[in-house]
Amino acid sequence: MDLDKIESLLKLLSSHDVSEFSFKDEEHQLRLRIGAPPAPGPVPAGFTSALQASPAPMAAPVAAPESSAPADGGDPSLAAVESPMVGTFYRAPKPETPPFVEVGQTVSKGQTLCIVEAMKLMNEIEADVSGTVVEILIEDATPVQFGQALIKIRPS
Repeated sequence: MDLDKIESLLKLLSSHDVSEFSFKDEEHQLRLRIGAPPAPGPVPAGFTSALQASPAPMAAPVAAPESSAPADGGDPSLAAVESPMVGTFYRAPKPETPPFVEVGQTVSKGQTLCIVEAMKLMNEIEADVSGTVVEILIEDATPVQFGQALIKIRPS
């Protein structure tokens, strides 16, 4: 099974909120899991124990401060568009094309603002609100983390 087919399959699964998929034929055996793995258990026949390795324990979540002001001291009326995944931030669909949005531009809810590439899949990030782009926080082609603020919008 080639990488393009696997990437297409991953994109299809994530667009339909499927968290686990298994496939087997005479030549291939494939098991995909999106998200956190289940609790460790017996290893199914044909799979190595590496697939069932348990993750390192996670730290307990820290409660967010109850202040209405953002932690960075910014304007609380601005909406931050955050990265939904770890990946690479791109402002334009291709290097030779103009960016999706610029500072000062008015955007509509659902409009594509940027792309975050993860595992060679290009994920379009859309505006959660309509308004005006006031700040683009990340340089083009820069790695980003889950939950990292990418763009700030002043809702209209």
